[in-house]
Amino acid sequence: MSVLILALVAGAVVGLALGGLGGGGSVLAVPALIYLLGFTPVAATTASLIIVTLTSISSLAAHARDGNVRWRPGLLFAAAGIGPAMLGGLVAGHIPATALTIAFSVTAALAAWRMLRPSRPAQDPVQGSPVQDGPVQGSPAQDRPVRPPRAAGSGAGLGAVTGVLGVGGGFLAVPALVGVLGLRMKTAVGTSLLVIVINSLAALATRTSTADSLDWAVIAPFTAAAILGAWDGKRLAAKISGNRLQHVFAYVLLAVAAFMLLDSLI
Repeated sequence: MSVLILALVAGAVVGLALGGLGGGGSVLAVPALIYLLGFTPVAATTASLIIVTLTSISSLAAHARDGNVRWRPGLLFAAAGIGPAMLGGLVAGHIPATALTIAFSVTAALAAWRMLRPSRPAQDPVQGSPVQDGPVQGSPAQDRPVRPPRAAGSGAGLGAVTGVLGVGGGFLAVPALVGVLGLRMKTAVGTSLLVIVINSLAALATRTSTADSLDWAVIAPFTAAAILGAWDGKRLAAKISGNRLQHVFAYVLLAVAAFMLLDSLI
């Protein structure tokens, strides 16, 4: 199979994950770039940030039009991660490739485990009743009030992961936005894309020295396919339950994590 076809197929899958789940694209992009397209771990993490940033911007616009982006908590969450993301980007270039791969696989496995855990509905802060998605409750006003210290702490941790591992962090941002900030799943998915864009741009700012070695003939079609796939992912998410999508993606993540860990240790 030619490199172009592999890039297009991998990009489409990454886009489906970002559009449908609001994250997870980079967790698939990095291993695809390494094992299918021949990138080094450092180059793959940098390329992944570029691909995921551009794809997330496109998908963010669609979610924003539907009113599924909470801008204030999203910006607060992302702003706390800018410094750690830039610091992590500087550190990443000094980490051995094997250690970087192992850290990436462990992070992917933890994310999969988190997705497979039974989800608990967000509780209304006054009545204590579950907040459900629906045609009326679909507005952002139904999300719980955001506590700035909790948002800042979670955002800083996510930024550090983004900078070191070259992942947008959506697969960690969505659970944090739901569990820590109290957003509903639908708005958490849309808001996570805003967080991904800001954190990824911050991490990329410290990785300019690695851009010269990137194969743009692969990155360009990969990104184009991912952008188109993100639109399909958003439509797919409207037809299939969020839990089912998460479980399927979690099992894929586990398989990817196991393969990368075994490959780095053997």
